[in-house]
Amino acid sequence: MTWLKPSWQAVLAILFCLVALALGAMSKPEAAALAQPTATTIYPYMGTKGLILGLLLIAALVSAVRLAPVVEAAVLFIGAHIAAWLLIKGIAGFEGTALAPYFLALAAAWLLAWRCVALLSSLRPAANGAKTALRLIIPAIFGAWILIIWEAVTRGAGIPFILLPPPSAIGARIANSLPILGSDVRQTIFKAVLIGYIVGNLAGFVVAILADRVPFLRRGLLPIGNMVSALPIIGVAPIMVMWFGFDWPSKAAVVIIMTFFPMLVNTVAGLAASGHMERDLMRTYASGYWPTLLKLRLPAAMPFIFNALKINSTLALIGAIVAEFFGTPVVGMGFRISTEVGRMNIDMVWAEIAVAALAGSVFYGVVALVERAVTFWHPSVRGG
Repeated sequence: MTWLKPSWQAVLAILFCLVALALGAMSKPEAAALAQPTATTIYPYMGTKGLILGLLLIAALVSAVRLAPVVEAAVLFIGAHIAAWLLIKGIAGFEGTALAPYFLALAAAWLLAWRCVALLSSLRPAANGAKTALRLIIPAIFGAWILIIWEAVTRGAGIPFILLPPPSAIGARIANSLPILGSDVRQTIFKAVLIGYIVGNLAGFVVAILADRVPFLRRGLLPIGNMVSALPIIGVAPIMVMWFGFDWPSKAAVVIIMTFFPMLVNTVAGLAASGHMERDLMRTYASGYWPTLLKLRLPAAMPFIFNALKINSTLALIGAIVAEFFGTPVVGMGFRISTEVGRMNIDMVWAEIAVAALAGSVFYGVVALVERAVTFWHPSVRGG
């Protein structure tokens, strides 16, 4: 039977669907309706239960047949996502009533999506456009299923909103609070984070050059840098607020402290990364310190410098938000989180967290793109 090639995900998904069919009702209202057939009980999945399980079974069975990977991935994608959408749509309004077949169907859809991502990851297209599309599609599906499982589990299990709101509620809160979120982003990211990030990294880079040039600075600064980098932010932030006031300069000062020493340490290490043979070659050309630094040592240190920039892109955002907990004007992401937690508006807290995560990811991605453009010669970039 060479035309069959069932994956373990498809086999397990089929098993889950058969068990769900055998168990019967997917929700408590449906179980009550089955117990009293004469009663006019409204329950979820009245006309879609067979469609959901049928889609999952068909997609799993088709994936067991030897097909082209692209065709198999397309079938799995359609079956898994339509079934998941119907599951979430059906449980809306009946939160907390899901039974075991509901979670078995959800697990089956997740397994088929897993198989889809595995197939897409195994593809090796020749065209650059297809490679770029795969690099975007695979993490998009992976991230979407984190949200799908989050939504389905919180609604199906009836997790209290105050503990964990579903992503749909967080998305609705973001859509209804765009002016507030926009002002918070301007205060925290475009003022405190960006200014502190630029000043902290630039200062760390300049001091690293001085420490490389003057040996006693290198021997004295690095141990102090290790000590200062271990300072707790919750201890530094109140001091910066007292020194620089409640507005964004105090938050930028915290960001400068957090980003200065990672850049210093990484740049010093990067300046020592060039080999002795390359340095000897520069000496044979009668090259002095500054030409050697600009033409050999700084290019060799670029992977280390960008490593510090990527680390600091997340540290800066964390530092600014935490610093806003200790005194700020009535605007800012940290201020909003601390205030809305006290008011028990958990959906707004999650909205701020989502916006911060998105901003941090975009920030990191921009730095990574610049790194690929600058260090195109490095083996890690050529291999990727």
